[in-house]
Amino acid sequence: MPAPTTVTAVPPADSTTGTPAIEVQGLTFRYPGASQDSLHDVDLAIQPGDFVAVVGGNGSGKTTLCKAFNGLVPHFWNGDITGRVRIHGRSTARRSVGEISHDVGYVFQDFGNQLVRPTVRDDVSFGPLNFGHEDWADRTDRALASLGLGDVAATHTWQLSGGQQHLTALAGALALAPSVLVVDEPAAEVDPRRAAVVYEHLTRLNQEHGITVVVIEHHAELIARYARSVVLMSDGRVRWHLPVREALARRDDLAEAHVPDPQVVALSRALVPEIARGERPVPITVDECADLLRPSVRTSAQDGPAPSGPDGLPPADEVGRPLVARMVGVEHGYRTVSGDRHTVLRDLDLDLHDGDRVALVGSNGAGKSSLLSVLSGLAVPRAGTVEVDGRDTRSVPAASLADTVCYLVQRPEEMFLQDSVRADVAMHPRGRRASDADELVEEVLARVDLSRFADRDGRLLSGGQQRRATLAIGLAMRPRLLLLDEPTSSLDLASRDDVIGMLDALSDHIRCTVVATHDMHLVAEWASRVVVLDQGRVIADTDPRTLFSSPDVLDQARLVPPQVTQVGAALRLPVLPLTVEELVRQASSRPAEETA
Repeated sequence: MPAPTTVTAVPPADSTTGTPAIEVQGLTFRYPGASQDSLHDVDLAIQPGDFVAVVGGNGSGKTTLCKAFNGLVPHFWNGDITGRVRIHGRSTARRSVGEISHDVGYVFQDFGNQLVRPTVRDDVSFGPLNFGHEDWADRTDRALASLGLGDVAATHTWQLSGGQQHLTALAGALALAPSVLVVDEPAAEVDPRRAAVVYEHLTRLNQEHGITVVVIEHHAELIARYARSVVLMSDGRVRWHLPVREALARRDDLAEAHVPDPQVVALSRALVPEIARGERPVPITVDECADLLRPSVRTSAQDGPAPSGPDGLPPADEVGRPLVARMVGVEHGYRTVSGDRHTVLRDLDLDLHDGDRVALVGSNGAGKSSLLSVLSGLAVPRAGTVEVDGRDTRSVPAASLADTVCYLVQRPEEMFLQDSVRADVAMHPRGRRASDADELVEEVLARVDLSRFADRDGRLLSGGQQRRATLAIGLAMRPRLLLLDEPTSSLDLASRDDVIGMLDALSDHIRCTVVATHDMHLVAEWASRVVVLDQGRVIADTDPRTLFSSPDVLDQARLVPPQVTQVGAALRLPVLPLTVEELVRQASSRPAEETA
């Protein structure tokens, strides 16, 4: 990789000057046993009231840097460290994590692990109550109200959806009234609508309460829409800190760090020469992009209604393909603390066929993870039947099904049972005495770009690296039916593309893949079929383009189409595009008399 670009880490032009909210000088840090620094000579200043997105590829040092803001590095994760970190002018070196938490709130990437008390109210009050704040109850009520959690305050945290858990963790941090709030992957594991809700909450806290917000984010469209400045990390260094529009114009730097252009930026660069030449600012919203492209992307339907799908979505094509798995009349749920039964899946029918690439989508709590668990044989439905390769899962132990079906769970850390990634990946093929086990393990490790981390404990890897390691575990099993729960969560663009490439490369062994996901780009670019769940029922079983043309289904399932599809709808294109390339082709193929 070429040497990092030397760009002074300056605050945005409209930021408040004076003592920085966060100041980092010459910070170098190396984890115990690591062969290289996770942070190297980092200098950074973040001004009070800024909304900063920290971006970079997996393993670039983003999370380690942010953990230095609240003292977790080095007070909790110790290692070799030099340099200084100051919060509002005060050093973190001689203050405990508890003391620093009054100034810096932190919401972890694995936010579920932050929930330590039975109910939402108990959890939010935990911090201020234990720090002895006499107004702990008022702090709790204000935090709950600010995030719209009042209606679920008495609910047990384990009964919450992922989005509600995320907001609860955020409320717990806010109850200590910090002046700085750090959120690692705000959009991870939440449906697209809730991701926007989380960011709207953060924006309100930033604008109305003056809280300095720092997010670690891979979704370029969220960065463009909400951030005011961007910090680019690469190889443990800060390459630059720039206002958001200037940052998005640094195309080569971002691409090198596996941070893609937002689709609205990519579209404008492809279709507007002035933007391609850098003579005009890039758009950062769908409306800005559509307004920019409208003069040059005219269609005969421009004055008619926007395209939309039929009320009843057609089923995906299944004719002539062998059946891999079948679910008939499946009901599944669990008992609550009060003893009542909570039903998650309701009278669900689903057939999966050879060659299917299924995206399983829906809002948090719709039943996606439960469906995968039942399909894998790890859970037995309360009613109905589940068959995989013609075998009823009630009569076949889950261990016996492991040669046929592999389920990679939503929490990657739960997949690590050995003391190294290599040992975890090798467990299944060696346990089955596969003749090519050693070669298979090394091939899979190389495919997921983890060969250099093969001897590390998987639980000590970054979030994105853990995702890739769990994929390696699953791919080494060479299942016929592969079930993945949020496999691209926390992955940069290059790693997400690697996931798709690996699935394609192993198609000889994997007859059918089902991916539960909130990643609409993955749905658009990979899936041949989309199954939409809502409240435990299938409300649509169709293809991506038809789904994105169906506003009622999108609204019910809290789904948001990719930016390029939204731009296509705004331009009233006759065929909604799923990729940037599709829209560019449509624009380029318009007859001359229809373009301006």
